[in-house]
Amino acid sequence: MSVKEGPTAVRGAINVERNDAEAITAAARRLTSETLRRNGLTSADVVTAVFSATPDLNAAYPAAALRGRGDGWDEVPMMCLAEMAVPGSLPRCLRLLLVCRGGFQAKPTYLGDAAGLRPDWAGERGDGR
Repeated sequence: MSVKEGPTAVRGAINVERNDAEAITAAARRLTSETLRRNGLTSADVVTAVFSATPDLNAAYPAAALRGRGDGWDEVPMMCLAEMAVPGSLPRCLRLLLVCRGGFQAKPTYLGDAAGLRPDWAGERGDGR
């Protein structure tokens, strides 16, 4: 398999307004849908998804936000991990790593305050929106 044939990994991050299930669910769905949109993908293109969350986000599993909606995510293996507690790091941060079928130029997705983590990847306007 050559690099052109894949797989390709796509990264992203978003800050979550507060530590509750509703906010984590909304952020996980927004980050995932925007990452798919920017890369011209569907859930069928995703081999696996890994979410990590800073230790201050523990009210819900981000992967649970994608399950049971009838749009293919029930077929995608997903994991949720705890991010390292690094002093001074962005609070309430949810990160995503998608491993996808096929070779393509990945377009990372950094939204909201998380755009400051990788301003070089945050988007055309530099604000991650």
